[in-house]
Amino acid sequence: MTSKITYTGELRTTCEHVKSGNTFITDAPVDNNGLGQAFSPTDTVATGFGSCMITVMGIKAKGLGVDLKDSVVEITKHMAADPRRISKIEAKLILPSDVSEKNRKILEHTANTCPVHYSLHPDIERVVTYHWEL
Repeated sequence: MTSKITYTGELRTTCEHVKSGNTFITDAPVDNNGLGQAFSPTDTVATGFGSCMITVMGIKAKGLGVDLKDSVVEITKHMAADPRRISKIEAKLILPSDVSEKNRKILEHTANTCPVHYSLHPDIERVVTYHWEL
C-alpha cells in the first residue's frame, strides 16, 4: 500500500504516506462547496506534476555535478466544467543561471519526460517554461 486516505467530514480528507507516516489534508475548493483551506485533490495532481519535474531534474543534475538547490516550480492549475476537470497546468521553473547550455537542455528534457507528465491525461494542456535566472 502506498497511501491511506481517510474522509474526516466536511469535504476534507487526511492523506497518509504509509511508509513514512507523513500526512497532509485536502479540502474541496470554495468553488465546489468546500472550505478551500488546504490543497484540493486536483491541486495535488497539478502540484505532483511540478514536484515530479524538479525531482527527476535533481536526480539527473546530481549525475551532472549541477546543484539545483533553491530552485522553484510555480504551478497554476486551470479547471474546466462539464465534466469538472483539470484543463491546463502551467509550470514555471526558476533555476540557477550558472548551468551550461548543454546541461540546461539535458535537464529540460529530463523534466519534460517525467513520470507524471506521461501519467496525465493527454487532454490536459501543459505549458512549461524554464527561467535560468537564480
